[in-house]
Amino acid sequence: MYAQSFGGQGDNNLASLSPNVRPLSPFLNIDPNAIRGTQPEFIFPEGAARQRGRFELAFSQIGGSCMIGAAIGGGTGLYKGLRASTLAGETGKLRRTQVLNHVMKQGAASANTLGVVAVMYSGFGVLLSWARGEDDEYNTLAAASATGLLFKSSAGLKRCMLGGGVGFGLAAVYCLWASRVRMDNVRTMHF
Repeated sequence: MYAQSFGGQGDNNLASLSPNVRPLSPFLNIDPNAIRGTQPEFIFPEGAARQRGRFELAFSQIGGSCMIGAAIGGGTGLYKGLRASTLAGETGKLRRTQVLNHVMKQGAASANTLGVVAVMYSGFGVLLSWARGEDDEYNTLAAASATGLLFKSSAGLKRCMLGGGVGFGLAAVYCLWASRVRMDNVRTMHF
C-alpha cells in the first residue's frame, strides 16, 4: 500500500485509482501512468521549426569534427611516437616524453585540420541555406564541393579540383545514405 511504502500517512486516492502502481516519490501523489503520453512533447517558440536548422547543427558538427580529429591524430601520434622512440633506442622518461610530444602534436594538428574543414563546410551550408531559403541535398553537395575547393585552393588548380571532387563525392554518399534512410522510414510508416 502507498502509506506503508513510505512510512507516512498517504492519500488513499492513488490506491483507489491503481492499487499496484507506486508513485514516483512521496511528494508526487499522482499515478505515473496518468502523465505518460503516447509521444514526447516539447515546447517550441511560436513559428519555429520542429527540427534543428543548419546553423544549430553547425556547432555540433564543428565540435564533433575537432574531437574526432584529436582522437585520430592522437592514435596516429601514439603509433609514430612508439615507433620512433623504439628505433632511436630511447627508454624511461625520455621515451615517455617523446611519445607524449608525438601524441599532442599530431592530435592538435589533426583536430585543427578537421575543425577548419567543418567550419568551412558549416559556413557554406548556412550561407547557401539562407540564400536559397531551403535546406536540402543541393546545399549539402554545394557546400561540400566548395569546402574541398577552398581547402585545397593554395595547392594549385589540380589539387583544388581534386579537393572539390572529394568533397562532392563524400557529400553524394551521405545524401544517398540519408535519402535511403528517409525512404525506409516512409515505407514503414505506410505499411
